[in-house]
Amino acid sequence: MDSLLQHMVDMTGHRDHAMLDISVISAVQELSGASQTRVLGISTVGGQLFVRSRACIRAGGAACQEEPQDSGPGESIANYPELEACLRQRAARAEGQGDDGSRRLWLPIWFGERANTCLEIAHDSPFTPEALYMVNGIVSVYRNFQNLLDYSERDSLTGLLNRKTFDDQLARMLHAADVEAVTPGLAERRGQQGQLGTEQQWLAVIDVDHFKTVNDRFGHLYGDEVLILIANLLQSSFRTQDRVFRFGGEEFVVLLRSTTLENARRIIERFRLDVESHHFPQVGQVTVSVGFTSVSAADSPVVTLGQADQALYFAKAHGRNRVCYYKELVEGGLLQTVTTNDTAEFF
Repeated sequence: MDSLLQHMVDMTGHRDHAMLDISVISAVQELSGASQTRVLGISTVGGQLFVRSRACIRAGGAACQEEPQDSGPGESIANYPELEACLRQRAARAEGQGDDGSRRLWLPIWFGERANTCLEIAHDSPFTPEALYMVNGIVSVYRNFQNLLDYSERDSLTGLLNRKTFDDQLARMLHAADVEAVTPGLAERRGQQGQLGTEQQWLAVIDVDHFKTVNDRFGHLYGDEVLILIANLLQSSFRTQDRVFRFGGEEFVVLLRSTTLENARRIIERFRLDVESHHFPQVGQVTVSVGFTSVSAADSPVVTLGQADQALYFAKAHGRNRVCYYKELVEGGLLQTVTTNDTAEFF
């Protein structure tokens, strides 16, 4: 009982989804005697469901986050037939058997009709009623606290992450870039920084073109609908490991993780074209302008935001409905590097 209470204290003490994931699998692993426990993220890409492990703990090991090894959406849900049936039937849980003969229990975390997260618990023997009762109690606390975190971290209109969450995510990305920069041999393995094939982190600032005209002509109700539809296009255009934020008004920001300049440009351009070709009810065609830059450990968050913001304003001043890369603009003499005060606010 003391152990259960301590785990409850640990889980509810976090204000971060990643640490909450670590806490819940640690609690489930210890209290159920599982051989392995994972938090699975469930995403929809092109109308298909995909599964990706977010965090994992194995018997005798420590819980850790699992970073994606590629830029794909994850495994097809078809690899998890019991879980697929569970999601289709809106069931509370599914059981099956793994390739190694172990029992598997899947517990989707339902928020209304949606389940973007699922716990997967592997056990060498069938689950006892006592173990199931204990796990269900932990999952209930986890679900409620996930809901509370979403309420504080997400924009109420679009469901995207909000500005408060962005500050945290960018700080982590800068820290990761700092670690990468000082890791011996890593730069040589990935190539020299700035080359086309080098994997880096990227920040894109997106602004809806002529959005004030949309509000003035059609009203704020249709303006809000445009923002919701653009948020949907953002979520479907970018990858599972990327992070999409609404900064307020018609401004959005995307953090693209571990990809090349060529791929980052392709992903952003695909989103721009998706918006351009989408029919917005009543409004018709809407376009967006985008400025993006690489995320460097040598720059502060304000400098990084400022670079992407400069590229965005260049795009808006030169025809709109286009994507501009900060470094190319500077190298082409179209923008001058501006020394930015770290206390400045760009948004």
